[in-house]
Amino acid sequence: MSRADVLLRCEGLTRRFGGLTAVSRLTLDFRRGEVHAVIGTNGAGKSTLINMLSGEIPASEGRVWLGAQDITAWSQPRRARAGVGRSYQRTTIFPEFSVLENCRLCAQAAHARPLALWQAAARCAVSGEIAQQALHAAGLADAAARPAGSLSHGGKRQLEIAMCLSTRPKVLLLDEPLAGMGAEETDRMLQVLQGLKAAHAILLVEHDMDAVFRIAERITVMVNGEMLASDTPEAIRAHPEVLSAYLGTDE
Repeated sequence: MSRADVLLRCEGLTRRFGGLTAVSRLTLDFRRGEVHAVIGTNGAGKSTLINMLSGEIPASEGRVWLGAQDITAWSQPRRARAGVGRSYQRTTIFPEFSVLENCRLCAQAAHARPLALWQAAARCAVSGEIAQQALHAAGLADAAARPAGSLSHGGKRQLEIAMCLSTRPKVLLLDEPLAGMGAEETDRMLQVLQGLKAAHAILLVEHDMDAVFRIAERITVMVNGEMLASDTPEAIRAHPEVLSAYLGTDE
């Protein structure tokens, strides 16, 4: 891949909470066309990493770049407007609104029109079209008119992806999007991610190892806030320290 495909990268990223170092000197890049999975046990620093990359918490040390732009000092809203999108471990939808309306609200937030003060928001053709495109990409086009709260658990997670897509991100930071899903819902979500990676860089934090090894082009393993290994799925499967520390075998 060319340097232009590196959409997000961090160098020496560190976060301390008092005397605890949650993430230590992490250097990674996230590339268009790849699902880059970050795995590790609870407390390994995965969510802290996402929170720093998205701008929700500041780094204690290190730098973050979006393309060629140093965004280390940027706030979370500014990063989101520039193309860094993220989902959360907990479902964050508006259950009483329609599926389409959830996405349209996100599109409006990302593409505000302060001069259209007297026009009804629902009549904004641009945000409506963006929302429709996002639903199609997330596999929910047929559910556009349904109340969001009526979706299955997997459908709600797909809607979160669609809401994120409605902000037109370049990078997707996905924090456990497969949590609580059955096999059929997991398959649907992996199909969605497979379709999104051509136009996005995707960071996937996930505990479902079968899914990770099915979808990821690269896997980074974190232990106690540090990077133990970062390589292809095949290399990670054979890595002796990973086998011992995370995958549960000394072989």
